[in-house]
Amino acid sequence: MSQIPAGQVMTYGQVSQCIGQGTARLVGMALSSLPTGSPIPWHRVVNAKGGISPRANPQSSLEQIQRLLDEGIQFNHNQELDLNSYRYKP
Repeated sequence: MSQIPAGQVMTYGQVSQCIGQGTARLVGMALSSLPTGSPIPWHRVVNAKGGISPRANPQSSLEQIQRLLDEGIQFNHNQELDLNSYRYKP
């Protein structure tokens, strides 16, 4: 995930395919266990619709949206981004 450039995203499924093991759900579980302040760009991983997956702490979702906005990513009225425009393809 550290290779995902600023202003681009990958889906949970893409990440699981790149590492060659696990599932999108396992990627989500791994990201949710990262400590606060982790240097891993967890905010650049979104769901298959280009949306922000719900979290136990709603503040984390807001932080993810803000970080992506700060990188120039725009969201539609459903809080989804256009994967055709922002998807990183390694």
